[in-house]
Amino acid sequence: MWCVGTLTQEYRQRMYDLLDLYAHPLRPGEPVVCLDEKSKQLLKDSRAPLPMRPGTPVRLDYEYVRAGTCNLFVAVEPKGGQRTVKVTDRRTKADFVTFVQYLLQQVYAKAKRVHLVLDNLNTHFRKGFEEMLGVKEARALLRRAVFHYTPKHASWLNMAEIESASWIASV
Repeated sequence: MWCVGTLTQEYRQRMYDLLDLYAHPLRPGEPVVCLDEKSKQLLKDSRAPLPMRPGTPVRLDYEYVRAGTCNLFVAVEPKGGQRTVKVTDRRTKADFVTFVQYLLQQVYAKAKRVHLVLDNLNTHFRKGFEEMLGVKEARALLRRAVFHYTPKHASWLNMAEIESASWIASV
C-alpha cells in the first residue's frame, strides 16, 4: 500500500528535486539511475509437476517448500532504457556498496556524472561507503555520483520501486 507522508518542506524539496530530474531530456553523459532492492522468498515444489501434454498444460501442486530468500538489487535508467539486476544472498551495506561500485565502474564507467535516485534506507548514504571502503576510496568512487533521495514515505517517486514492484509481484 502506498501512502503520502506529511507534506513538510523537506518532503516538497525532495519531491520537486526528483520531478525536475525526471523532466530533463536524456543526457548520455549524465544518466539518471533509480535504485531499489527487494527480498524474494525462494520456493521449490513439494511434488514433481505433472508434465505438459498436447492439449493439457503443466500441472503444479499448490503446496511448496520454502527454500530460503535472496535479494535483488535493481537499477533502472528510465530514459536510457537500461535495467541492471544483481542477485545476492543478503541485503547488507557491503552488498549495496558492491552493487553501486559495479554500476559506477562497469555499467556507467564512461558517464561524466551519474544521478542515483534512492530511498532512505540506512545503507544508502555516503557514510556507508566510507565505512566499507575507507574515506579516500569512497570519495574516489563517489566523485561522479549525485545522490537524490525520495521523501520519507514517498518511495513511489523512485521509478525502480515502481518497476520492480510490478514485475516481482508477477514472479
